[in-house]
Amino acid sequence: MPCERKPMRYDHSEGHTEVCYDDSGRFIVTCGNDGDVRIWESLDDDDPKFITVGEKAFSLALKNGKLVTASSNNTVQIHTFPDGDPDGILTRFTTNATHVTFNSSGSRVAAGSSDFMVKVVEVSDSSQQKTLRGHEAPVLSVTFDPKDDFLASASCDGSVVVWNVDEQTQVISWPLLQKTNDVSNAKSLCRLAWQPKTGKFLAVPVETKVHLYERGTWDHVSTLSDDLLTQPINVVAWSPCGRFLAAGSVGGALNVWDASSKLCVERQKHEKGFTVCGLAWHPSGSQIAYTDTEGCLGLLDGLSTSTSTTSTSTTKQVAEKKPANDFDDLFDDDDDRLMDEGLSDTNSPAKKPAAVDDDDDDDFLVPATGRVRNRAILDDENSLDTGSLKLGRDKFGEDDDDAGSAVMPAAAAPLVPLRPVYDGPMPTPPQKAFQPGSTPAHLTHRFMMWNSVGIVRGYNDEQDNAIDVEFHDTAVHHAMHLTNSLGHTMADLSQEAVLLACPSTDELASKLQCLHFSSWDTNKEWMVDLPKDEDARALCLGQGWAAVATSALMLRLFSIGGVQREIFSLPGPVVCMVGHGEQLLIVYHRATGFDGEQALGVQLLQFGRRKRQLINGEPLPLSRRSYLSWLGFTAEGTPCYVDSEGVIRMLNRSLGNTWTPVCNTRETCKSKSDHYWVVGVHENPQQLRCIPCKGSRYPPTLPRPAVAILPFKLPLCQTATEKGQMEEQFCRSVLFHNHYSFLSSSGYEINEDGRSQSQKEQQELLMKMFALSCKLEREFRCVELAELMTQNVVTLAIRYASRSRRMALAQRLSEIALEKANQMQEEEEEEEEEEPEYSRRTSGYGQSGRHGNRRNQEEEEEQGEELREEEDGGQEMETEEPAETRRRVNPFAKEAGSPVTPSVTPTAKVGRANPFKVLGSGKPSSSSGQPRVTNILDNMTSSRKSSPLSGAAGKQSKGPVLKPLAPRPKTKTQSTLLQMTGTKASNKKTPENAEPAADRQKQPDVPPPSAPAENTENKRPKTGFQLWLDENRKNITADHPDLEETDVIKEAMGRFRTLSADERLSWTERAKGQTGDDATDLKKRKRGGAGGGGGGGEEEDGRTDADENSAKKKKSLDPSSKLSAFAFNKS
Repeated sequence: MPCERKPMRYDHSEGHTEVCYDDSGRFIVTCGNDGDVRIWESLDDDDPKFITVGEKAFSLALKNGKLVTASSNNTVQIHTFPDGDPDGILTRFTTNATHVTFNSSGSRVAAGSSDFMVKVVEVSDSSQQKTLRGHEAPVLSVTFDPKDDFLASASCDGSVVVWNVDEQTQVISWPLLQKTNDVSNAKSLCRLAWQPKTGKFLAVPVETKVHLYERGTWDHVSTLSDDLLTQPINVVAWSPCGRFLAAGSVGGALNVWDASSKLCVERQKHEKGFTVCGLAWHPSGSQIAYTDTEGCLGLLDGLSTSTSTTSTSTTKQVAEKKPANDFDDLFDDDDDRLMDEGLSDTNSPAKKPAAVDDDDDDDFLVPATGRVRNRAILDDENSLDTGSLKLGRDKFGEDDDDAGSAVMPAAAAPLVPLRPVYDGPMPTPPQKAFQPGSTPAHLTHRFMMWNSVGIVRGYNDEQDNAIDVEFHDTAVHHAMHLTNSLGHTMADLSQEAVLLACPSTDELASKLQCLHFSSWDTNKEWMVDLPKDEDARALCLGQGWAAVATSALMLRLFSIGGVQREIFSLPGPVVCMVGHGEQLLIVYHRATGFDGEQALGVQLLQFGRRKRQLINGEPLPLSRRSYLSWLGFTAEGTPCYVDSEGVIRMLNRSLGNTWTPVCNTRETCKSKSDHYWVVGVHENPQQLRCIPCKGSRYPPTLPRPAVAILPFKLPLCQTATEKGQMEEQFCRSVLFHNHYSFLSSSGYEINEDGRSQSQKEQQELLMKMFALSCKLEREFRCVELAELMTQNVVTLAIRYASRSRRMALAQRLSEIALEKANQMQEEEEEEEEEEPEYSRRTSGYGQSGRHGNRRNQEEEEEQGEELREEEDGGQEMETEEPAETRRRVNPFAKEAGSPVTPSVTPTAKVGRANPFKVLGSGKPSSSSGQPRVTNILDNMTSSRKSSPLSGAAGKQSKGPVLKPLAPRPKTKTQSTLLQMTGTKASNKKTPENAEPAADRQKQPDVPPPSAPAENTENKRPKTGFQLWLDENRKNITADHPDLEETDVIKEAMGRFRTLSADERLSWTERAKGQTGDDATDLKKRKRGGAGGGGGGGEEEDGRTDADENSAKKKKSLDPSSKLSAFAFNKS
């Protein structure tokens, strides 16, 4: 595409200028820094007409006889063309507009402004406006999609955004450009251009290349580049046919590419090398007008598309003639011509003499056809293996409007590369170092740090270069205003100090400054110069120390008073780091990432009395194609971080220091362009503190942003189901309470209440999941859940399984319970052996701690009871019996007549009192000094002493015993629970009935003065089932002579159940009649005896009375009576 470069004309005063053609191509129209719009009939026009539109004109657009300009009075005006009569103001901004453009029909105008906004205005009715908000810095350029659906804009915040105009929403945003704070400081104007007619491609100038994005998919489909381009491209413009793309760059280079083949078909250079800032094609496609930053106008003339078209079509014919596998020879016949073109001007058939001035001919030795690109393109990092041909066909071949754009015929086979070319994934540019909790450094007003202690703001404008420090809790320190004479760009803030750092300049070294406001002496500030050529990249504060990571891959550790303590090398360039207490977390680049991935490594160090490294250079997991956006510790000291996809991950110390995703902030964002900027994480209560940012990744400093609180949610499967929800809550509860064990192992005091509360919460969830699995008949799953439960909750689960008639499950659970009981006892014995002295000294503390734990478990039990009441509501036993009968059977109730004797406990054992031991009176040993708490656990907890060896304490003990639960005529509970103890019981003595067997087994646990309990033992009233069993035992043993005692009871229960309701009732009545008098007698005696036991006994008494009065009620509303109805069945 040979062309002639015309000499430049002086046009406007020095500064930014723009150019366009009118619809007919008759006039060239320019605007510039002098506030004039000039209308040129040709480049030789010595007296162009002009219209003054303001002090300065920043941009212009022309269509359908309407001239729209953006001028320095913050308005977008409209004039008639060519007369130049004012036609009103289209729209206003709060500061000057930077770019204006028409849509393809001329019905709408889009304008971008330095106040970060883009407005779309109807030309016929300027009240019809749409405002597109979301950029975080001045807008550089805007362009309409030819079909009028979308609008693209580029901004100083580094992003190029595609908007849906009607919905006023962002469709996609690409972070492509370097961030700046103003258009005047931008490296490139980044004038975007949408391919005319079809609008298939959006051209975006990025550094020295032009990226083409496909409409609809918004994929980056190809890149136009030229090896000779060394400076950023400023403006791009499509030819009217939509096939060629012209670009003007900062260094004055002018290039034209054939977009279909990606070949550079024209190269020209500005005669003085000034920056090209305006570019426009003549409607015929034969000329390009351009302007520079010195106010001059130039022209490239004689751009004919014929040469290219013919060369493309000849290539096409050659390709068709050749066999498909013989593409190596495709260009052989014109290789000589190409080489000649490169060497000699005279042999170049396609080239016209283009040089006008002798001193410029160096610039034009490059052949004008640009065919040498066939050689050069293979070295281009963005090219595919076959250079331009294959890509041209794949990416552009389908475009109906571009005749001849498909270089290859459709039937052609894939090409063989001309030279070996790397075609693998491209390396990802490594992300730059940043301070977590800070906004980008290019902003004039920014957050230098926002953390749980306070906020550090930086201001750097014409009036002021200062830093403001504000504390969330003013009790820590009052707010501070610091002049930033050193130009600090990094900050961190703790309860003790403010740490600041600045980069080095040519004259000055990089400095670290610390304002140690918690110091008790008068010198509250220290400063350190880093060595020459070493810059601070990241810094953080911990408890009593400060750290700075430098460009020399070094980490320097200082005490908070300024003593240099440690120095060590980092494995890679630092990305960021944070401190909390004694912990230091560092993230660095461990390698080059590929294909959009960042390869980051993480180190976690702990500086206690013994310094150690907890995580040593493990890879830091990120979401696909994302980068790290925040790093920190929870308030409780667990490391966590956020990536650019909004996923928050937390360290799971209980799983070998792995990282668990705990929240995805993108799920709560309303639009794609919204983000949450994290400022803090709390584990208890579970809170994620962050600032919602509309259309941006970070908040502005003014107005002061409001902090929102988001909940956590682990990404488990099927969280819509009840099972999934409970599993998620359980896993989250476990993960978020790991910090208790870490803190206690690190020697910190911890909140025992919080810890026990979390355990209670977990056990409740396990019980709920157990109940759900029972409902779903997943018994194996039930056992898996029981493995996670504490022993008390397993006992509840056994009871639940028995009531649900799942005897096999109850049997397995009882084995687990026994195992857990043994385990508990072994642990306790180990403790006793390890710390006898300590335990004796802290006896009071030990007991209260245990009782606290026990109360907690009692609450769990209550919860479990209520749960089962609900579960069983529908399955009350088939046979309805009077409630009194049900209440009578309670082998664990206090022995009715036992006088309450204070137990005699050897003093040596006081420190290790077993709070779970049930004494004769049903009380914990009085040495504990705890008030009596009436609950299931007193009766249900297993005996902790299980081996005869523990007789050393002067108490007898029979092997491990799990107390059986209440035998009920209607359930199979007894058969399961008694199996655990039945064998031993039958060896000892064949019990006359099930209950005394159980009770006698309890006997050895009771300290010596419990004889009265034994007397009353035999007088316990019998149940109807026991009476029936006594009479029918012979028949059963005759039928099944081999049965053991427990199996006899099982068989008997089965037979008893087959009796009719009336028969069973009559047996119960008989039992009642037989023991009614005894019962009342016992009750009186019990009342008398309870007086000695203090208020607790009376409370129990009262409850018994209440139970008797409400015996006829099915269920009581009060949860405690619910419990007593189900668990106690008091007589």
